[in-house]
Amino acid sequence: MLDIKLLRENPEIVRESQKKRGMPEKEVDWVLELDKKWRGIKFEVDNLKSKRNKISQEINQAKKEKDEKKAKDLIKQAQKIPDEISKLEEESKKLEQERNNVLENIPNIVDKSVPVGDASKNKVLQVFKKPKKFSFPVKAHEELLLARDLLNMDKAAEVSGARFYYLKRDIVKLNQALINFALDFLSKKDFVLVQPPFMLKKDTLNSALPFSAFAEGIYKIEGEDLYLIGTAEHALNAYYFNETISGKNLPIKLGGISPCFRKEAGNNKDTKGIIRVHQFEKIEQFVFCKPEESWKEFDAILKNSIEIFKKLEIPFRTVALATGDMGRVPTKTVDLEGWFPSQKVYRELGSCSNCLDYQARRGNVRYDESGKLNFVHTINNTAIATERMMACLVENHQQKDGSIKIPKALQSYMNRQKVILGVKKDGEKKKNKKK
Repeated sequence: MLDIKLLRENPEIVRESQKKRGMPEKEVDWVLELDKKWRGIKFEVDNLKSKRNKISQEINQAKKEKDEKKAKDLIKQAQKIPDEISKLEEESKKLEQERNNVLENIPNIVDKSVPVGDASKNKVLQVFKKPKKFSFPVKAHEELLLARDLLNMDKAAEVSGARFYYLKRDIVKLNQALINFALDFLSKKDFVLVQPPFMLKKDTLNSALPFSAFAEGIYKIEGEDLYLIGTAEHALNAYYFNETISGKNLPIKLGGISPCFRKEAGNNKDTKGIIRVHQFEKIEQFVFCKPEESWKEFDAILKNSIEIFKKLEIPFRTVALATGDMGRVPTKTVDLEGWFPSQKVYRELGSCSNCLDYQARRGNVRYDESGKLNFVHTINNTAIATERMMACLVENHQQKDGSIKIPKALQSYMNRQKVILGVKKDGEKKKNKKK
């Protein structure tokens, strides 16, 4: 949530940001109008309270002077004031809530470095490792996995519905290898590993992002105020909900591991395989820091992801998202996109976002610096979203015979195994190569 002072003192900054995002500027005027009414009523309440105190003093003075008539008249005046205050405070409360509801839905201010426009204006920052030239026809990941009985989508669709899956055999081990590799990597970078709750209440979820913007994409637990998390980011963001952190302890770096549940409603892209599915695992980087450390920490966790991707030996690139392709909460987002040779395109594998104090204001997360309270800044970044990463790995490390090479960084997590063979459709079993 934005600071109301920013809208009061510099509304043009917010209007300009809305314009860059292609969103209505009228919300800014709406907030200011409601805020003006709220402040007007608050002024009236303060005056009435002051008047009540003054009359109380006059009553005491009249009693001392034994002026009973004057005291009686003043008491009558004083008796009317509480009702007036009560009515105005009720109106004030409603206006404040209405103002905050609108304010909560205004996106974060766009950083000056963010390209303006839709997804076509996204800016490629760096390209790492050139795509491999294959000497044989390249297959899509789902084709490779299905052919070797490493994936079953049909049975999952029968028992759970579309976009669910059964992982089988060594692909299960590869999934766990990616998880353990990422956790070890973050541990060495001084991240505190956290397995958070997989469900959140609405108010804590709303502290991470405007709930209305995400409601259609998440699963609700029927009959309870609980929602399955769409990413560990939201649960990690809530770790210090309504708390004050000692400034001496910042930055705080959390490495979250969790399943993620998403409806992906209305999106027909990548319906084949395990690129866009309703459940997946993800290792998330999340940082709470002081405002002056914000961009340094952003660069640091982006560097972490680049390091991880390099170790997995895939072609990838970093891309600065344009205003129209960016979420409401970040001030800036850089995506990491992996190369999919079967489609000859780069696809998002993770995102690094600086949210400044936007989430901290929503969740009331502050830090104490020599007795002075300020809101923290929050930064998040995907270390690995395993199913999507596996799809990219499988395609880039496929071999002519349909086997899949395992990157060196993962071999120690798979008992030194170098290649995944699986089982051919004719039932012929293949042994996996080891050192």
